[in-house]
Amino acid sequence: MKKFILFGIILCSTLSFAQPPAGNPQGGARPAPVIPGTANPDAPRGNGKISGVLIDSTTSKPVEFATIALLSVQTGKPIDGTTSDEKGKFSLTKLVPGEYRLQVSFLGYKNKETGKLKIERGSDINVGNVALAPDVKTLQEVNVVGQTQIVEEKVDRLVYNAEKDITNKGGDASEVMRKVPMLSVDLDGNVTLRGSSNVRVLINNKPSTIVAASVADALKQIPADMIKSVEVITSPSAKYDAEGSAGIINIITKKNTLQGLTLNMDAGVGNRGSNLGLNGNYRAGKMGFSLGGFGRANYNIKGGFENTQRSFFDGVTTETRQVADTKNQFVFGNYQLGFDYDIAKNQSITASLRYGAQNGKTSQNLATVFFPGGIIPGQTSRRDVDIKNLSGTVDLNVDYTKTFKKPQQEFSILTQFSRNNRTNDYEADLFGSSSDITGRDRNDNLSYNQESTIQIDYQTPVKANQLVEFGGKGIFRQVDSDYKYFISTGPTGEYTQNPTRPNNGLDYDQNVAATYFSYTYTSKTKYTIKAGARYEYTMINANFRSELPGQSIDIPSYGNLVPSINISKSLKGGKTVKLAYNRRLQRPGIQFLNPNINAANPQNITFGNPYLEPELTDNIELSTSAYIKKTYLNFSFFARRTDNSIENVRTTSPDGVITTTYQNIGHKENYGANVFGNISLFSKWQIGGGADAYYSYITNNSPTPSLNASNSGVVVTGRMFTSLSLKKGWGVQGFGFVQGRSVQLQGYQTGFAFYSLGIKKDIKDDKGQTKGSLGLAGENFLTNPFKMRTELSSPTFQQSNINYFYNRGIRLTFSYRIGKMSFDQPQRRKKSVNNDDVKDGGDGGGQPAGGAAKQK
Repeated sequence: MKKFILFGIILCSTLSFAQPPAGNPQGGARPAPVIPGTANPDAPRGNGKISGVLIDSTTSKPVEFATIALLSVQTGKPIDGTTSDEKGKFSLTKLVPGEYRLQVSFLGYKNKETGKLKIERGSDINVGNVALAPDVKTLQEVNVVGQTQIVEEKVDRLVYNAEKDITNKGGDASEVMRKVPMLSVDLDGNVTLRGSSNVRVLINNKPSTIVAASVADALKQIPADMIKSVEVITSPSAKYDAEGSAGIINIITKKNTLQGLTLNMDAGVGNRGSNLGLNGNYRAGKMGFSLGGFGRANYNIKGGFENTQRSFFDGVTTETRQVADTKNQFVFGNYQLGFDYDIAKNQSITASLRYGAQNGKTSQNLATVFFPGGIIPGQTSRRDVDIKNLSGTVDLNVDYTKTFKKPQQEFSILTQFSRNNRTNDYEADLFGSSSDITGRDRNDNLSYNQESTIQIDYQTPVKANQLVEFGGKGIFRQVDSDYKYFISTGPTGEYTQNPTRPNNGLDYDQNVAATYFSYTYTSKTKYTIKAGARYEYTMINANFRSELPGQSIDIPSYGNLVPSINISKSLKGGKTVKLAYNRRLQRPGIQFLNPNINAANPQNITFGNPYLEPELTDNIELSTSAYIKKTYLNFSFFARRTDNSIENVRTTSPDGVITTTYQNIGHKENYGANVFGNISLFSKWQIGGGADAYYSYITNNSPTPSLNASNSGVVVTGRMFTSLSLKKGWGVQGFGFVQGRSVQLQGYQTGFAFYSLGIKKDIKDDKGQTKGSLGLAGENFLTNPFKMRTELSSPTFQQSNINYFYNRGIRLTFSYRIGKMSFDQPQRRKKSVNNDDVKDGGDGGGQPAGGAAKQK
């Protein structure tokens, strides 16, 4: 019943707003936003109209956001103007009779002026496709050729074009993320943005329960070959969900909505992994289909760690030393079917079905020694642990979009169903001082995460330079975890329930109702202001499931108002200055909520806390960008403050076991700067890179002296890439990344470096068109292994851990395309659900330092 009431509130509140704007009861068309300074709002208006589509003369792709000025033939002066939309379309309406010309201009293209156009009363002139020729000289001067193909800055986001980087082929999404400015990815695949792991990751503007389960695992399942670009949104508007306190990362995969039939094949083989993918696209008229599958196997992934920890309990010091070798093997599959249909000229429906599977196995040989002075001095034990990480994810989307005659007026209904089933078990053989098995230990943890979402959006211009957006959304989430613990004696003994850890489970239902309003204003002085607010109301119903009657978890409902404002100013010489503020919240994910006790390493155990509340974060950002001759530079400064932060709480026991759980007791402050740039040399060689530096202050505000902790320090990261285009289709690219020492609440972690080098040869057909490529790429080929040290301390324990990562690899890649596509019919932009929701712990959030085998 709550779900139906929730949906009714969203539907009624949204539809009550989706009416023609005030002052225009008939809902008639109004002009598109004008170019500041070209149109006189008090000038007489007629009923003439001129429309058309701007396209690139070399690629036939739409040219978006270009400037169209309406010139009077008599005076030669502009009297009106507009800009093209995302599909290259433009429209000038309410024109008085007269003779005019259109003048089109855009950075990187030669100016174009049409012939004389005569407007009479009621004229409706469609000039059709207007082709713009690239201005090669201008492109070189502003560095659009080459380097902007790798990294671009758009109005509200930064874009890394992964498809242009040949060193990505054969890898996975975590390797791609390392090359994106402002992002850092550790050697386990955990992503941070400006030092925060509270990042929401979307795939094609859509959430997925596989990401909600684990960002690191999700990135390993996405093949790099299928990634077109990665978008980083550091200051989302009110239209986005309030989740993701540091920002949003949107992974755009390759897709084709053109006319015709194609089949793409991608394959690769290497010493640490192999992949094979097939993707087909077919489009005829108003209908299009896509069907694809991708498989990837990772093998020979070795690792290890050394861990030393001391516990101080009632004046007694217990010291434990551990050494382990690990080996990982993973098989991933990704299969999807897509469909889109243009119901009418202004209406479309899209649907997609995706299934992802993971079969991961980790083996660990763990030796533990208790030294004199401990509870059991001199005792040695060994555990051989096998961990299974299996999952299957289904994502189903059905979306409807309708556009109107009025430019930028649009209505959409977006729906999604997503479910992730997961098996995360471990089984351990226990050894004493000899090589005989003395017993066995097992933990079964079955879980699922299911989400159903409906979203309604409406936007419309209310004046020539103003835009209003509003909508509503409902998310219905069910999380379930069923966990059991078993022990046995001897190598063949039957498993029985572990009496010290009773079997239990967690049922966790979370429903979110949201509504938002956003207003955009563009002034004649080239200021753009986008302000808005979003309200989200969260209802939680949770209880423990066990052999005894379920114990309910009393978590009250809560509401959050999150404002946002973005201000930008265009200056001379292509310079732009932006200032943004927003408030974000971060709900805890299943890694933090799940009370299942992970005891794969019995000296370092972890469990979640289902009573956690959301974090609240305030962000402010100032950025500027400019072209200096052939160099593009971007600088940004930011400040972020988080209250009610979810932090690790570690306690010790008399036998030296460190136990980690989570509480809302943290406070974080980050202040920093980012800089990145691109330069083009000789039009064939591009170099780009940047650096991030921020000061971090963390405290847990715990009133208990033994648990209270705080830390601060400066963290620096840097990256550099280069691309060289050679003759006859040859190309070389290189990349390097380094991260300095990072700050943790109770200590620090040393930095690491990562680099790659690749070479590619394009395969062309008889007409000189590229049909495929051969590539050879290697990463960390001179380094084996990486070593990372973590040092933690508190009044009750000390811990020193060294992790070893064997990441040296080389791979041969091959891709080939069969078929042909044409630009016979430009397609409209598709929309989809965004659930920018839930704090994802990844590997880093749910595992204490100490090198325990990772289990989520």
